[in-house]
Amino acid sequence: MTGARADGGDRGSAVVEFTLVGVLLTVLFLGLLQLGLALHVRNTLMASAAEGARVAANADRGPADGEAVTRRLIRDSLADSFASGVSSGFETVDGVPTVFVQVEATLPLVGLLGPPRGIRVRGHALEEAP
Repeated sequence: MTGARADGGDRGSAVVEFTLVGVLLTVLFLGLLQLGLALHVRNTLMASAAEGARVAANADRGPADGEAVTRRLIRDSLADSFASGVSSGFETVDGVPTVFVQVEATLPLVGLLGPPRGIRVRGHALEEAP
């Protein structure tokens, strides 16, 4: 006999399996976390644009007021860099005058970093007559 055990081939395999499974679960968890962050950013931008459009549609307000409200809401909820691409204006949809507020921002792919102008959301509201 050489002194080797018959089951010595499996020695240390639990550590390797734990490491491989741990890395896989960590990557999966971080991917889900990043997806949640991207959806949060998108929903926040969408809600801010819609609220800005509602403010701009009031009879005594204009698109500039809607842009200001949208920027303020975005800055209160997210980083200031997301509020830089806000625009607004008037358009007619199916013969009905509406006000829109559009936000172009970074789509967060790694943390809050990502390609510029990666996401574009738009909020609409019916324009009130004075």
